[in-house]
Amino acid sequence: MKEPPGFPHPGHAVATITRAGPAPRRRVRSAVIRSQEAAASELFAALYPRLAGWCRRLVDDDGTAHEIASEAFTRLWARWTKVDEPQGFLYVTAANLVRDHWRKLERERRALRRVTTEEVVKQQPETADPSVRMLVQSLPERLRNPALLYYYADLPVREVAALLGRNEGTVKADLHAARELLRAKLGGHHDRIA
Repeated sequence: MKEPPGFPHPGHAVATITRAGPAPRRRVRSAVIRSQEAAASELFAALYPRLAGWCRRLVDDDGTAHEIASEAFTRLWARWTKVDEPQGFLYVTAANLVRDHWRKLERERRALRRVTTEEVVKQQPETADPSVRMLVQSLPERLRNPALLYYYADLPVREVAALLGRNEGTVKADLHAARELLRAKLGGHHDRIA
């Protein structure tokens, strides 16, 4: 039986479909990827300088500002197809990273203050009665640290509370408890305890 005109041979049709099938998909996928990469490059060129400048004003350090801006873009690229508003995502991410940076700096400052305060306490002249010093050292750590910082380092309650990460009321209660323990151990010599 003769095939109608224009109807290709069955083997030829299958071969044409097979060869033509995957190639257009690859081309479409490649075009989509190139389009996304171009959009990402344009966004980076447009927003990176402003984002890094904004971060710089917040962290007061060029290197840290660029690290934060770069990390924000890295996190955006990881979610590129899922983010509806890239600029908003970048600024929210950068703000979170700046806040993390500030927290880290505060932890470092607190640690430095603790070390400095401990060093000041250790360097205090030996003016106190040795028995009082020994009694203060025998206090439980929860009471000893506030007593040393308040009485020996001469720090106000507010700073003692900040250094120890406690409420001012808790520090006052601990100082009161330390005084009472010292009074009891000294056997009523109240004039020795400030």
